[in-house]
Amino acid sequence: MRLHRLHITAFGPFAEPQTIDFDALSGAGIFLLHGPTGAGKTSVLDAVCYALYGSVPGSRQAPGTTLRSDHAAPDTPTEVTLELTAGGRRLEITRRPEQDRPKKRGTGTTKDKAQSWLREHTGDGWSALSRSHQEIGEEVEQLLGMSREQFCQVVLLPQGEFAQFLRAGAEARGRLLGRLFDTRRFAAVETLLAERRRAAEAKVRAGDEKVLAAAQRLAQAAGHSADLRAWPLPGHQPGDPGLAEAVRAWAAVARCSARERLTVAEYALAAVEGRHAAARRDAEEARELARLQHRHAETARRAELLAQAAPERERVRALLDRARRGALVAPALELRGAAAAAHLTAAHAETLARAELPPALAGAGTEQLSAVEQRLREDLGAAGAAQRAEQRSAEIGRERATLERESRDADERYQESAQWLARWEATRAALQEKVDSAQQALTLAEQLAGRLEPARMQLTAARRRDSLAADAEAAAGELLRAREESSATRETWLELKEARLRGIAAELAGALTAGEPCTVCGSAEHPAPARPAPGHVDRAAEDAAHARFEQAEERRAGVERRLAAVREAEAEAASAAGDATTAELLALTADLSARHAAAHADAAALHTARERLARAEREHQARSSDRLEAERRAAARASRREALDEEQASLEAELVLVRADSPSVTNPRPHP
Repeated sequence: MRLHRLHITAFGPFAEPQTIDFDALSGAGIFLLHGPTGAGKTSVLDAVCYALYGSVPGSRQAPGTTLRSDHAAPDTPTEVTLELTAGGRRLEITRRPEQDRPKKRGTGTTKDKAQSWLREHTGDGWSALSRSHQEIGEEVEQLLGMSREQFCQVVLLPQGEFAQFLRAGAEARGRLLGRLFDTRRFAAVETLLAERRRAAEAKVRAGDEKVLAAAQRLAQAAGHSADLRAWPLPGHQPGDPGLAEAVRAWAAVARCSARERLTVAEYALAAVEGRHAAARRDAEEARELARLQHRHAETARRAELLAQAAPERERVRALLDRARRGALVAPALELRGAAAAAHLTAAHAETLARAELPPALAGAGTEQLSAVEQRLREDLGAAGAAQRAEQRSAEIGRERATLERESRDADERYQESAQWLARWEATRAALQEKVDSAQQALTLAEQLAGRLEPARMQLTAARRRDSLAADAEAAAGELLRAREESSATRETWLELKEARLRGIAAELAGALTAGEPCTVCGSAEHPAPARPAPGHVDRAAEDAAHARFEQAEERRAGVERRLAAVREAEAEAASAAGDATTAELLALTADLSARHAAAHADAAALHTARERLARAEREHQARSSDRLEAERRAAARASRREALDEEQASLEAELVLVRADSPSVTNPRPHP
């Protein structure tokens, strides 16, 4: 990479446009940027870094800092343009940071977004390549082969650290170089390898312990054989070299010895098993012979018993034959006995029945008795029919009385329902009006509830906005004081540093030792060492001032972060609260709450009103149905009454013929 030209406007300490021609400066080789503190040496390097990567190195890009010159005119934009050659290409990068500018109309300022331009010089002149921050950054990183952090570590040494590097010892220089070139990854690799080595050693030791434990168990299982007594277990410890090979050799010997003993035991076992099989066959043959002998003896005993019982068996067989012949005539004998018993019973019943007959019929035959029975049955049937007709007539009278009572009750209910139905329209209208009113109140309550919750949230946000505004004002005052303190401590530190540099010769002379070479010129003779001037500033005083400056910077940064957080929260609260004041929102919330409570109270009667209307409608439907049913029942009662009258008239006509002069068929008048 080669820089050609840098153009700076309103950047850092440079209020006016400045152009640096690096081609002219590097014509004689290397060149040096020098000047008093605050002259802008670092700002030139910052401008180069900003043009390349869109940011400046180190803490100079911390929150709260600005790249814009405090001395530039308000309408002069901050801009950096760098012309360079990288990768064989002539490029021009122009960047503008985010900055405030005066509004074109009215008063106040507006914020311009950060902008970037990348152009390339070709044979036809400059041509635009991109205006995207990301694309330009990727193009620069690809051409330079370095990120911003790498560029700052390798090309731009941070301010003040190079002098510290020259004066530091070997260990300090190592730490500084490690920080500058970021050697942490190598230390991390070294640490990782050491951890892996320790882990591997632990695994090997654990494996050796397992091997030794297995060998111990193997030795216990092998017992005290002659081979193992001649070849004892190795005495290695876990982690010792060659432990696994020694244990493996010992295990091979133990395995061979065990295999030999196993072979001998197998031969002995085979011989014993052969003898055992022969003995088992002999035992089986002896048991089979004993079983057959026992079966023969049992069979002989049973044959002898059967021969002794032969006479008794013949006697029982003869009895069985006689019983079978007698069973053939037993049913006929049973029927004869039953018939004789039935004849005796019938003869006795006939004798008793004739004793109850009149004397004239005592000797009558069967035909005469049947004729008398027929005549009596006919007379009895006529009397029963008349009695039933009389009972039915009485029932009809009672039924007509019941119909009369039901008719009177139905008429009363009919009149009451007719009056209620006549008032139905007015009743329904009144109930419907109550339902509509409650429904409107419910709708209004829902609408007010939808407005009330946002109003409450807005009121909460407004209160938080007011509180955060007060906090922001207090934080702004604190930030102003912190900035003043930081500026004062920085000026003090820079003054002390400048004073120390002016008297650095005396400080170096104070470290001289007679006969020892000078660390600056190397001479062992020190004829006229410099003496400290009055008010000499030593390193401790400078470090103390620098520490106070850093503390002040930390306080300032903390206050700025807190102020930024408060302002961000205030902006969120203001966005949520809107333009209304807290008092206005409080009044609005109170009004909505009161109206919502009233509407909610009115809407509470909606359920009751609906229930009453539903009950009334059900009652109306029931009464209408009852009226129709009453009319149908009245017609049915009239028809039934006519039918009963006709039936009763017919029955009375029949009863007149049967009763004759008697008042009733059931209780006839006695004959004189």
